[in-house]
Amino acid sequence: MTQTQATSHDSAGGDHPPFLAHHYDTPKQQFDAGKLGMWIFIVTEVLFFGGLFCAYAVYRATHPEIFIYAHQFLDKNLGALNTVVLIASSLSIAWAVRCAQLDHQRGLVACLAITLALAAVFLGVKYVEYKQKWEHGLLWAGRYQAAESAKAAAQAPDSPDAHHPADPAAGPRDAGIFFSIYFAMTGLHGIHVVAGMGVIAWVLALAVQGRFSSQYYNPVDYTALYWHLVDMIWIYLFPLLYLIH
Repeated sequence: MTQTQATSHDSAGGDHPPFLAHHYDTPKQQFDAGKLGMWIFIVTEVLFFGGLFCAYAVYRATHPEIFIYAHQFLDKNLGALNTVVLIASSLSIAWAVRCAQLDHQRGLVACLAITLALAAVFLGVKYVEYKQKWEHGLLWAGRYQAAESAKAAAQAPDSPDAHHPADPAAGPRDAGIFFSIYFAMTGLHGIHVVAGMGVIAWVLALAVQGRFSSQYYNPVDYTALYWHLVDMIWIYLFPLLYLIH
């Protein structure tokens, strides 16, 4: 009796795919459970950034003149470039999921590598922006330098001060409020980009080892879902910070 049960158990175990965790009955159940967990995580991230967007709305409503003045120091061209880069990375990681579904190993590895490279480009552009802000003293409240910002205003391409010298007493002293929000929102978004790059690199390493197929591509799909969130957040940040009128 015992031997028969053991044989039956071994036979059932033989039908158990190696990628299927022992506490799941089917690959679909495992995929759906993981996808639900990812969506719950996505909701917490939306709530987190939602709080930042609320703070932005409050300060924008109470200090509109500061936001109109300070946004001129942001480089719209670099911001637009980063927007294109992230949209392209969303496309490449979506292709990665499709390649995994079609058992296209080379395409999967290539698309993940492209996504990782585009994420690196995004961070490189962000570094250039941050470096410019640091050099001109365009920092958060407490570190903001009004005198340096007045000089920078004359060089800002979208500023009326490009033709009329800026008056340091005309409101820039409080512009640190804008840059506090700018660095908080873009900095936290940048941390999420770095975290996403780490996960993409891990998934890429597994893809190179041939660990994914049309039967099992769960990590690729979950990672793509997270990356789409990162891209979507930036799509909101770009107009809110760079395109103020």
